[in-house]
Amino acid sequence: MIEALILGFVQGLTEFLPISSSAHLRILGELLPGAQDPGAAFTAITQIGTEAAVVVFFWRDIVRIISHWFGSFTGRVPRNDPDARMGWLIIVGSIPIVALGVLFQDEIETTFRSLWIVATMLIVFGIILGLADWAGRKTRTLRELNVPHGILFGFAQALALIPGVSRSGGTISMGLFLGYERAAAARYAFLLAIPAVFGSGFYQLFKSIGEPSVYGLVETGAATLVAFVVGLLVIAFFMNYISKRSFLPFVIYRILLGGLLLVLLGTGVLSA
Repeated sequence: MIEALILGFVQGLTEFLPISSSAHLRILGELLPGAQDPGAAFTAITQIGTEAAVVVFFWRDIVRIISHWFGSFTGRVPRNDPDARMGWLIIVGSIPIVALGVLFQDEIETTFRSLWIVATMLIVFGIILGLADWAGRKTRTLRELNVPHGILFGFAQALALIPGVSRSGGTISMGLFLGYERAAAARYAFLLAIPAVFGSGFYQLFKSIGEPSVYGLVETGAATLVAFVVGLLVIAFFMNYISKRSFLPFVIYRILLGGLLLVLLGTGVLSA
């Protein structure tokens, strides 16, 4: 239970920062006394907690988007209404991760969880985030978001199926490369994650019932609750932070963590 609570705390702390929560859970699992991968199912289920934090934090936005999206079918709301369009853009942007998640499910749960891959992705996508933050014009708002951009955001989010990429880091990087403001890219990234994370989390929850796992449903549920509380606090911090500062500290952290992980793997301290 203590290990599960620690992992839940780390999940909530790292999910919304562009440093990859799945990478941290994967690494931490090797450092805890049990020294084992908590598994893709545990990661997906605890993400339900952090995604519930997104729903609470953006509750007004979500209710408005859903109501306007449905209203656009009846004519009560114009079809070109920004919130109605956002509803469609979230659906369109979710297609890549659903398709790729189903297509590469076995690899996601096995091959992609190698710590060699995790370390490499931490460094590579840390550099990509730094380049995006440096090169991006950061002038576009979400009112300028269109279908092609939504699909590109979606493919960037799908890369987060590989631990070390970071769901928020990948989608925010794409947004910055496309010229969106930091806060706008982060807001869409968080909203876009809702269908994918809830879908994956509840699928893994259903699949894990009756199957042997590292942590039982009670421990996983407790970790999910901790992830929710911590995640809610982190969202508030992060949205305020990026409106004023760059992503450089996260870039440096990712590169240092990835480099340290490569050293530990190369010296045999950790097993991939």
